[in-house]
Amino acid sequence: MRARTSFIFLALALAAGAGAWRHFDLPLPFVGASAPVATAPAGARRPGGGAPAPVVRVAAARSGELPILLDALGTAQAFNSVVVNSRVDGQLVKLNFREGQDVKEGDLLAQIDPRIYQAQLDQALAKRAQDQAQLDNARRDLERYGALVKQNYASGQQFDTARAQVAQIEATLKADDAAIANARIQLSYTNIVAPISGRLGLKQVDAGNIVRANDATGIVVITQLQPVSVIFTLPQQRLPEIAAKMRAGEKLEVRAMRADGTALDTGTVEFVDNQVDPTTGTIRLKAVFPNEAMELWPGSFVNVRLRLGTVRDSVLIPASAVQYGPDGPFAFVVGADMTAEVRPIRPVQTEGDVTAVASGLRAGERVVLGGQDRLRAGTAVTIAGEGEPGAGPGRPGGGGAGGRRPTP
Repeated sequence: MRARTSFIFLALALAAGAGAWRHFDLPLPFVGASAPVATAPAGARRPGGGAPAPVVRVAAARSGELPILLDALGTAQAFNSVVVNSRVDGQLVKLNFREGQDVKEGDLLAQIDPRIYQAQLDQALAKRAQDQAQLDNARRDLERYGALVKQNYASGQQFDTARAQVAQIEATLKADDAAIANARIQLSYTNIVAPISGRLGLKQVDAGNIVRANDATGIVVITQLQPVSVIFTLPQQRLPEIAAKMRAGEKLEVRAMRADGTALDTGTVEFVDNQVDPTTGTIRLKAVFPNEAMELWPGSFVNVRLRLGTVRDSVLIPASAVQYGPDGPFAFVVGADMTAEVRPIRPVQTEGDVTAVASGLRAGERVVLGGQDRLRAGTAVTIAGEGEPGAGPGRPGGGGAGGRRPTP
């Protein structure tokens, strides 16, 4: 009786279990060598239908040109910077400028008490006048001795002595002229003028102080802001191409960029350093900008973008369409029969979200932008939408999603 009851309970449990498997559409456990019942894949059409074709986004390849842009971080520097010093010692009696003022070359900036230097000039002028009087007298003596020698009333020795006296005083007058010129220069140094055009910084000394020619701090600093220089670095791998273009006389365009990607100013490369930094493997370059809007300030960091050239006569596709596998880069192309084809390609340049392809694609062909992980060669697809690759290049180096090995 107990055995029969156990058999009934076992039969009921098996029946209940089978009903549960059918209710949840789960595969029944196989018995013996029979195959398991496969579950329906997610999103499959039921009953009896196959899985729907993957929905992908595509864009049409187009012909065009793509600029080769190199981005770097640079530092703005004043085109010229001068510490204005006094060239003579004395009391600073007047400052003729305001801090932050723009000045032109030759503008009067400060004045030093000129009285002592004026006195030195007057002394030099008086000394010359005294020597000039002696020269005039010596020349008259020379004329008299010359006449007396002709009449044999004076010896030749006396005539030679008079002539030597004239030459000596003439040499003294030349020394006097040099002393006068030096005194005038020293006097002119009491008026301190701007050696270059630019903008003044903070004053380093106030009027009334004694300044000296060897003061290290100076009176004020002038920085030339128009034009302005920007020093930046690039990888040494780019050096041969840059050097070749500069040797050919080509002006390489450089743009200073704002944080939002808009251009601050446009300049040109003026200098490439004569050696590569061995610690970083980079080369320094110097670009010069007009800085008419005065937005580039010495000492500030600047994003710069160098235009190295243009890729012409190429096919442009979105960078996200480029995939990478063991055999190299490839892209999925959707044909007229709405199936995916694995197409090996040769990218030559990527700028932002645009890649230039030298071979493997034709203008007008549709490349897959997303959902490549669900595709195989010959997979039927459904297109979600079509678009054109972005026309405006952004920061270089942008690439597509990580690639996978294509299945032929």
